[in-house]
Amino acid sequence: MHYDLAICGSGLFGSVIAYEAMKKGKKVIVIDKRSHIGGNIYTEKKDNIDIHKYGAHIFHTSDKRIWDYINSFAPFNNFINTPIANYKGKLYPMPFNMNTFYAMWGVITPKEAEERINSERAEIKGEPRNMEEQAISLVGRSIYEALVKGYTEKQWGRSAKELPPEIIKRLPVRLTFNNNYFSDRYQGIPEDGYTAIIEKMLSGAEIVLDTDFLDEKEEWKKRADLVLYTGCLDAYFGYSEGKLQYRSEIFEEIRLEEENHQGIAVMNYTDRETPWTRIIEHKHFNNASSPVTWISREYPVDYEKTGEPFYPVNDERNSALYSKYKALSEKEQNVVIGGRLAEYRYYDMDKTIAAALELAEKIL
Repeated sequence: MHYDLAICGSGLFGSVIAYEAMKKGKKVIVIDKRSHIGGNIYTEKKDNIDIHKYGAHIFHTSDKRIWDYINSFAPFNNFINTPIANYKGKLYPMPFNMNTFYAMWGVITPKEAEERINSERAEIKGEPRNMEEQAISLVGRSIYEALVKGYTEKQWGRSAKELPPEIIKRLPVRLTFNNNYFSDRYQGIPEDGYTAIIEKMLSGAEIVLDTDFLDEKEEWKKRADLVLYTGCLDAYFGYSEGKLQYRSEIFEEIRLEEENHQGIAVMNYTDRETPWTRIIEHKHFNNASSPVTWISREYPVDYEKTGEPFYPVNDERNSALYSKYKALSEKEQNVVIGGRLAEYRYYDMDKTIAAALELAEKIL
């Protein structure tokens, strides 16, 4: 059978494109090598709890158009992300705000906190050259040592001095008693999990699971007028220019015979010795009613250990290599790329939808 559009990958990006294509009467097939749709936002219900199988996914945006778009597929709750940092058994509110500064230093006023931060950041002279210097220039050394250094080095598998300063620039620092991690106007989680949203987006498309698009790449290209590829771009070209680097995650799911394990959805473990970076207790995302609970421990690992790419390593070497693959992709006939893997960048979900809608306008 011939299709108007073949999509490699059933994650959020590919699913939005599929939905927009089918609205215009296009015949669509979606191919995914996993055994389920939804990519990394896939959720699975266990004991009345929606399990975020690939880590916490909290939708947040300041773009009303995108908020209305995603809400057209499912009702969202009013979940607010207020993670806690656990440093050697002591708890600190995140992101960095007056509650954190009080817990760390005992300061009560914004002026006291600012004076403490300024005194500690004074050791950094000039423009920060790496992630460690950037973090110290934002919050001072004591908070950096306790709440940033260990977590970041576990996450990226290298010294903070070897990481670019851009990694930490997204981290909010506030002189208010505000524990809301995000500053976006809209925030929440779908009441029935993310999988239900993807099912609606892909309704009407032919779906092929447990199938690696690249195994029969040329055949799929013959069977469709246009191909959207959302996978790793180096893999598409057979790693001809070399391999792009990623960090991966192992998610250890545990069912606990207790109603409430940690009292919050997200707890970060910021010391270097604890092997996991955080524990997610899934029932708190939706206030699920259940006599048991499910948690996930997240262990950052090298990409080679899992074969599952999560975070691109956007250093100079990888950025230059990606540019080569991007140039090759632009020479492909009837093939377009998009999404976090194909574009080798980190996308929040709202930006994923916005990018997908923008591409849909161009290609459909």
